[in-house]
Amino acid sequence: MRFVADFHIHSRYSRATSPRMDLENIARWAEIKGIKVIAVGDYTHPEWFKNLKEKLEPAESGLYRLRNQFSGSEQIRFILTTEVSCIYSKKGRVRKVHILIFSPSLEIVEKINAQLALIGNLKADGRPILGLDAKELAKIVLNASENCLVLGAHLMTPWFSLFGSRSGFDSLEECFEEYSRYIYAGETGLSADPAMLWRIPDGRKISLISNSDAHSPQKIGREANVFDTELNYFSIIEAIKRKDPKKFLYTIEFYPEEGKYHYDGHRLCHLSLSPHETKKYNGICPRCGRPLTVGVLNRVEQLADKPAGFRPKGAIPFKSLIPLAEIIAEVFGVGPETTQVEKEYKKLIERFGSEFNVLLKAEREDLEKVVLPELAEGIIRAREGRVTREPGYDGVYGRIRVFSEEEKKSFSGQQGVLF
Repeated sequence: MRFVADFHIHSRYSRATSPRMDLENIARWAEIKGIKVIAVGDYTHPEWFKNLKEKLEPAESGLYRLRNQFSGSEQIRFILTTEVSCIYSKKGRVRKVHILIFSPSLEIVEKINAQLALIGNLKADGRPILGLDAKELAKIVLNASENCLVLGAHLMTPWFSLFGSRSGFDSLEECFEEYSRYIYAGETGLSADPAMLWRIPDGRKISLISNSDAHSPQKIGREANVFDTELNYFSIIEAIKRKDPKKFLYTIEFYPEEGKYHYDGHRLCHLSLSPHETKKYNGICPRCGRPLTVGVLNRVEQLADKPAGFRPKGAIPFKSLIPLAEIIAEVFGVGPETTQVEKEYKKLIERFGSEFNVLLKAEREDLEKVVLPELAEGIIRAREGRVTREPGYDGVYGRIRVFSEEEKKSFSGQQGVLF
């Protein structure tokens, strides 16, 4: 069975997360996006875990669905995952590493939560902050069940990741020591894609998955994974571990330049720099004299042993996309959360069934029966990678454009209603 999965989101119990991130809205938006398997997120939080036990029932082995009385989205499946922030000292440095955990049952989750509650306050945040070595976290999780999966979240993000420039490590083994042999996968994150990570030895060793890390319903599925396997937890985990291209078909990626830590720079100084430019300034901001925030691309260059463009044999492929609301917003020259964008978005979903059907499958002639030709062209260009890229830096999201300013002016002349 072919399906799309998003394994990393957050609930309303996480900081800076929409109050609408409850199970019903998560299921509804997963359906709108075209996702079959969606993470529950934040299962370590006591109130959210109580919610999961009340509202979910077992479906296929290791997967769950909403009980009938709570939702009509019966076809959506939930997988039990959570993110933990490990902050600790190791080898003379403070480490800040975010870890993503997969678990096969609520009973196993309960065991893990009981152990972690002895270490830190699980009520404080849906993504708990624990003074716990990532290796020790892996030990706790895998002792609870060998069927759990432990991996680094958004592997390259500067501040809170396994390979991050600010507080990460240079290798899986340096982080997990003898437990590194149980680390089968890692998450690319919004500011990196598989092509960047293939340049790093550990990036070729593990399976690379991609997820939305959504903090609001509309952001679900901005990155995702496509499988063709049996619909159950164990088949999904096996496909990930084995990097089987017949079962793990491809990942869906942000253009990494859109991520907010792709380039180096200083947000407060409005300064964005390539790795080459950062080297020229010796890592110091030329405007304020403070150290620059070193982004993902620079960190990849530091760890890489292969040139840009290298592709390992048997690598799981990927497709880069732009969220549909962003394409619509660019064409109409408005913000992505405006009424006009919502209207066009609904038209496309009603006609094609889901956002991924629009972005990946809809033919130009069919699109033009529903929306303006300019919007149909924008969707096709994004699908084919015909875009311009302005990299994000130091917490500032980048911009991916499908049309030049000159083209937008020509639209304005042809379609007065557009601009």
